[in-house]
Amino acid sequence: MKSPSLAVSANQRRCGTSRAKMCPAPTWWPEPRPARHCIGTRVPRRPLHVSLAAPCTRAPAHWPGTKMAAPSGAFWTALLLAAAALTLVAAVSEPTTVPFDVRPGGVVHSFSQDVGPGGKFTCTFTYASQGGTNEQWQMSLGTSEDSQHLTCTIWRPQGKSYLYFTQFKAEVRGAEIEYAMAYSKAAFERESDVPLKNEEFEVTKTAVSHRPGVFKSELSKLVIVAKAARSEL
Repeated sequence: MKSPSLAVSANQRRCGTSRAKMCPAPTWWPEPRPARHCIGTRVPRRPLHVSLAAPCTRAPAHWPGTKMAAPSGAFWTALLLAAAALTLVAAVSEPTTVPFDVRPGGVVHSFSQDVGPGGKFTCTFTYASQGGTNEQWQMSLGTSEDSQHLTCTIWRPQGKSYLYFTQFKAEVRGAEIEYAMAYSKAAFERESDVPLKNEEFEVTKTAVSHRPGVFKSELSKLVIVAKAARSEL
């Protein structure tokens, strides 16, 4: 049977084991025992004392044997939305541009062009104008990759038209208008588009046209964006 002195020595030799609570505080510590330090925190430049009686349970994420926190649901949602934004950029077919003459003389004229598979959509420009000579205009049509949207732009490439329009109407067949705008002056070189006042024209589901008695007879550009009619879906 060991003497008490030998038992104490044995206990002291077991410092650092699960029974370390039996060990006295080291006598070589220069000042009162500081608070416990958790693994991974910055340690002052002096001997380190870690109490094993109540060890710290927090460890850095990079410490071997620990598990990193799983990404939150918000993280995955943001990631999926970013990916969707990149894939939902709809491609638009190369527009078809056809030149035509706008002829004065006060007589009603029309110009039409089909676009889409099997001529699915039709854009028609009807007008009457006076003064000057013929002007060369253009009609540009394009469809979305899935052929569910149509764009129709009618304009004078040189910018402003010098004809006096008594009436105009641009209409689409096979689609319903989602956006339309009329301009008294088209963009040219450093000059920008000049839109008509809202009271000068009106927009329906299938056409954009002048408003009699309010339209000031200046027209240089028309823009229509339409979606395939429900019967076409």
